[in-house]
Amino acid sequence: MLDHCSISHKGGIVLWSRSFTPAAAQAAASSSSPVNSLIREALIEGRTAEDKYEKDGYAVKWSFVNDLELIFVVAYQRILQLTYIDELLATLKNIFVKLFEPFLATFLASLHAATSGSAIIASGQSAASWNFAKAFENWDAVFDRILHGLESKAAQDRKARYKPVQISIEPSPPSDDMSTIPSQSAETTVDEEQIARNVQALKNRLRGKGARGGRRGPGRSDIGSGRESLPGSDSDTPVKRKTKTKTQRKWGEQAPTESDMASLDFSYEKPGDADANRGSLDLNALVDRDSLGTRTQNGMYEVKDWEFGLKDSAADDMISKALMSSQTSKPTSSSGSLGALGSLFARLTGSKVLTEDDLKPVLEGMKQHLMKKNVAKEIADKVCEGVGESLVGKKVGGFQTINAAVRLALSNSLTRILTPKTSTDLLLSIRTKLSAPLPSSQQRMPYSITFVGVNGVGKSTNLSKVCFWLIQNGLRVLIAACDTFRSGAVEQLRVHVRNLSMLGVNGATDSKGRVELYERGYGKDAAGIAKEAIAYARDHDFDVVLIDTAGRMQDNEPLMRALAKLVATNNPDKIIFVGEALVGNEAVDQLTKFDRALRDFSAASGGVGKQRGIDGDVICQVCAKLFTRFI
Repeated sequence: MLDHCSISHKGGIVLWSRSFTPAAAQAAASSSSPVNSLIREALIEGRTAEDKYEKDGYAVKWSFVNDLELIFVVAYQRILQLTYIDELLATLKNIFVKLFEPFLATFLASLHAATSGSAIIASGQSAASWNFAKAFENWDAVFDRILHGLESKAAQDRKARYKPVQISIEPSPPSDDMSTIPSQSAETTVDEEQIARNVQALKNRLRGKGARGGRRGPGRSDIGSGRESLPGSDSDTPVKRKTKTKTQRKWGEQAPTESDMASLDFSYEKPGDADANRGSLDLNALVDRDSLGTRTQNGMYEVKDWEFGLKDSAADDMISKALMSSQTSKPTSSSGSLGALGSLFARLTGSKVLTEDDLKPVLEGMKQHLMKKNVAKEIADKVCEGVGESLVGKKVGGFQTINAAVRLALSNSLTRILTPKTSTDLLLSIRTKLSAPLPSSQQRMPYSITFVGVNGVGKSTNLSKVCFWLIQNGLRVLIAACDTFRSGAVEQLRVHVRNLSMLGVNGATDSKGRVELYERGYGKDAAGIAKEAIAYARDHDFDVVLIDTAGRMQDNEPLMRALAKLVATNNPDKIIFVGEALVGNEAVDQLTKFDRALRDFSAASGGVGKQRGIDGDVICQVCAKLFTRFI
């Protein structure tokens, strides 16, 4: 961790500086700071010929930019072994000069003009007319990105170099010397348990001696082996040791009681806690209002669009522009904005009508390019098929014509793939079912949604997010805890329900009564719990039932049959698959096998939900950088 970093002119004017700790800030402000000592002793007086200066427990490194008369200084604790300091100084010099070279050149010229006009000019007077804070206002964000990147790289290098060394220590053979026998200090009080442990340790050492040394003389075997044989027994068979059983974990001196376990369960809202928490917690401070959505004129709550971190992207753009300045002089490639794909289709230019034979090698190269960019093979085949259908029979001329034609064909192909076959307006589907006319003898059923997926992708968390969205749109939601296998699954949902009930809706202080949890503990049949939850929601006028299920791998047939039983028994209105973007094409395999298993096993198990498959999916853990990597 750094303590101080500064960028100064050789004349003593500080252009930019930052201290990372209060102690470093206080030290930097004093005349005896490590940086001032560096300038006075190392740079002016030349007392050191090394590239590192040490003072008062600090290590200071520096680097020059002679053309602009700049000094880059970094100070850190001498005890720390920071391997990235040299690379940090080089990167700071490179990027700072490239970003602010026009300003620095103007500043340097004016400084030279001022010094030539008078023999003695105070540095403070010469710097008074320059607003360095405004000139370098974006440098803080760029510096943070550079420092964070180098620290992360150094941490990864340390992990790569670290290899745990396993040291095997073989016990030395016991000696006949009585001084090796464990002794107890006379000043220490020895209880009975300690004496027993010492005796047992001595027996173990003697037993080990007998096992290694064998018979070395008369009477040694009995003593060394530690066996307690009957008098006159000639048996040399060793006594079997008792296997140690795992002792039950104890909380303190004894096992926890039911009252102790209840006091440790913080998922329940105990009597009086609600009012106390509401008085002690500031909900407005806990909730980020900027991340909440907005309401339309008709009162519908819409989720806020993702802005992909504008501040971080701006800093990244500044760094990229500075580091890529050497590439700006290169002529723009003739492929245009299509990149590598443009070079593939460049061979098709000419006044001719395109045929399938002309497009076949080009589309094959396009498919290989897409697959290299981690696009699934099935999707790459569909994209190339759509582009081929759009281009066959067209007459193209110059490169600009084929460029526009390929762009339009690629856009149409992607649109065709991404366009859903059914409506994705979930609110419309819910309200349509709730407002549909029913016979007077029939009771209205709630809208049910089941969340499925593999282990650890975030089904319960995303279920709670969907629940918040439904609550904000004026619907009453019942959450069914059908994950009866994972420890803590019910308690997790209970905490989500408690937090959701504390958030206001349409100006109300809370949303109690709009969300409840239906649970029957662990080890129960998930299909039966879901059926009971839907019946409970029907009797208590809930609008939506969100069914949480246990995670399972797509190749585990017994667990997939149990999930298909839940679907076939309850026939939910929607089955949502929750996947994570970090696994790449593995998510496609998971979704495909979940859909196939549900269709096959639900048809075999019977029930009202025969041959039901996945209706939609939620992709979580998505990094913004995934969207910026365009083909």
